[in-house]
Amino acid sequence: MAEKREPTLADRIEAVEQAYEFMLAYAAQGREDEGGGSVRQFLERAAAALEGLAAVAAASPHPLDARSRQAFAAFLEVLDDDARKARAALQFVLAQKSISSQLVDNLNASIHLRALLTDVFLIDEALKRSES
Repeated sequence: MAEKREPTLADRIEAVEQAYEFMLAYAAQGREDEGGGSVRQFLERAAAALEGLAAVAAASPHPLDARSRQAFAAFLEVLDDDARKARAALQFVLAQKSISSQLVDNLNASIHLRALLTDVFLIDEALKRSES
């Protein structure tokens, strides 16, 4: 039996980005219920990706000088807090019997989700640059 590998930071960032893109399109549909349930799958995948996100980021290669390590560690605290808050919002939406477009639109507008998106874009770009 093949072992299931833990998602990488890139995998997790991709799951969050895909969910957000899907949520934007879903919010525009004006649906009263979720129909086939694909919105729920995207939200579940994103919520799972946020579990332990900062720890996975911490294990990623990053600059080795002392100043960069301190800044990176401080940012990881922000990432962890924002991921926890965004995950709570996702789980709250997932706990609803049905997920309407309006509910997803409100989730999209959540400052917690927006902060998380900015965090993952920032860390993704910074880590890419540190590899070069």
